[in-house]
Amino acid sequence: MVAAAGDGQCEVVLVGCGAPKRGMGWYHAVQMIKGKCPSAKLCFIVEPWFMGAGKEGPGGPEFTEFQKETEEKEGIQFFKSVAELPPVAEGKKRLALISGRTADNPRLLGECIANGCSTIYLEKPGAPSVAELAAMRDEAKAAGVTVLMGYNKNVCKYVSKAREYADSHEGSHITFVSNNAYENTPESLGECFERNAEGMLKNMAIHELALLVSFFDVSVETIEKCEADKEFSSCQTLKGPSGKEYTDFDKIKFTITTKSGKCVSVQADRCGGDVSWAAVDIDGKEVFRHSMPDEEDKANVTVLQKEYPGAMPYFFSQDPDYITVKERVASHCANGTEPTGIATIDTAVETLRVAEYLTPTMKEQLLQ
Repeated sequence: MVAAAGDGQCEVVLVGCGAPKRGMGWYHAVQMIKGKCPSAKLCFIVEPWFMGAGKEGPGGPEFTEFQKETEEKEGIQFFKSVAELPPVAEGKKRLALISGRTADNPRLLGECIANGCSTIYLEKPGAPSVAELAAMRDEAKAAGVTVLMGYNKNVCKYVSKAREYADSHEGSHITFVSNNAYENTPESLGECFERNAEGMLKNMAIHELALLVSFFDVSVETIEKCEADKEFSSCQTLKGPSGKEYTDFDKIKFTITTKSGKCVSVQADRCGGDVSWAAVDIDGKEVFRHSMPDEEDKANVTVLQKEYPGAMPYFFSQDPDYITVKERVASHCANGTEPTGIATIDTAVETLRVAEYLTPTMKEQLLQ
């Protein structure tokens, strides 16, 4: 048995699976194998690291076990490189879901285009720099390939609910709050800074910047001013596991005002816990808040925790949104439907531009 796309489905190649229970790619795979995205049929997994140099290292044996089980039960084919993939099945479209290391994305995107993929789902932030992401956008455009982004917060319930409330109440101001649950120790944050060396604004808070670009007309050209909240924010220089030092924010809060008068705030905290939310205030008083996970999501989280004990907590709280984004991208690839609300690579380029613009501005404000 070999996995093959059925009616109304595209064949999906997952590029970069990562370790079971740790890698975002692995969770994408699990959702598709479970049939959560009806337009997506996972047919191939490309995993250069765990099928190569990382085979014996941490996560390697677990990956090998996952590969064996998935090949046997699902007929999904595993490859070490994109070049080894078979041709696209006749009458079908191929979607590449690229979920590898950010630094590898420019090369992987080119390989997926050469392999005949007509649509590409690219995990955030897409590339390490604006220049690289813009070159990827141009390469895809020249090949007639659509690139859509895994900015799942663009379709999140808590975001849409806060925007709906603010739109119907005069004088509303929205703050998007993003939290992670790292331990507040130099060791834990140092490891986090090294693994996410592109920095907080290009990594953790990039989702919020994508919301600002998508829904609040924010771009480098439209920003009138950006003010950091010095009382809340914290910027540290810490040693990573390699012994190298990294300077990054462990928490940050800022407010952007655009030239047209729009005003919106973002707050991100590496050690803030498991709950993220959007709050609306009027005249400085909070009048509305919707959290992720909410009560409905929490029931789903409990089920998933039992099913995948020890997996990354954020997989579970954002589970429905990952499904929504993948299904809309897969349906666009297979059936030509409109991928409503999904960020394009153009949005991603602008988001990265804003991140590159804000990082020195914020550090300057906080370190003076």
